[in-house]
Amino acid sequence: MQPIRPIIPNSPPKKPHTMIEIKGIKKSFGDLQVLKGIDLTINKGEIVSIVGPSGAGKTTLLQIIGTLDKPDNGRITIDGTDISSMNKKQLSEFRNKHIGFVFQFHQLLPEFNALENVMIPAFIAGASHSEAKKRAEELLDFMGLSDRANHKPNELSGGEKQRVAVARALVNHPDVILADEPSGSLDTKNKTELHQLFFDLRDKFGQTFVIVTHDESLATITDRTIHLRDGEIEHPEETTENTEQQEQDKQ
Repeated sequence: MQPIRPIIPNSPPKKPHTMIEIKGIKKSFGDLQVLKGIDLTINKGEIVSIVGPSGAGKTTLLQIIGTLDKPDNGRITIDGTDISSMNKKQLSEFRNKHIGFVFQFHQLLPEFNALENVMIPAFIAGASHSEAKKRAEELLDFMGLSDRANHKPNELSGGEKQRVAVARALVNHPDVILADEPSGSLDTKNKTELHQLFFDLRDKFGQTFVIVTHDESLATITDRTIHLRDGEIEHPEETTENTEQQEQDKQ
């Protein structure tokens, strides 16, 4: 007779790890109220797009999340750290270590080659030359740019420049990558490759991505889409879960 095996209950599902928590964020420029009380939670490893018409407050929200601007009211917590009460020096140090930025235009320094551009944030964070170089070379290799490491920006294509900018954003192992219209200046082929790169990076390094975009082809493939209009999230209880929608479309 076979011994009776004890019944082992299934482990409860793991609670998602909150990476970004935004509570009651308001921001005005003079008499113009740009953000009107934003509440939003983004989990670790999510790729979230923020869409909406021009003037909706998308870039302002991204800049506040990235500590480049301060809200008038509300608070933001990133990976358990409340950044709302930090002074400028503390914000600068936190931003350098925990947040990476990708902009519509690459913002590479023209006098430095690709490898040197990627290394610069690591130097600011206090890394040694050998540490910064090793990390930068690893990232450029992952981006398929090892053979372009010693080329300056004016010797790179548009897609290559943007991939170097992404590598630069990743060099300090940030928790969060913030991207503002990252594919806006690229042609269709480079745009598609950049979009796929974000998912490859998430799978390899586990970062959280928040992407402001007008590009519907990008917004529809992200894990979740936040619709912003007139400084407010439209129907927050109905925030689009793109993955679920894609699965339904396949059935």
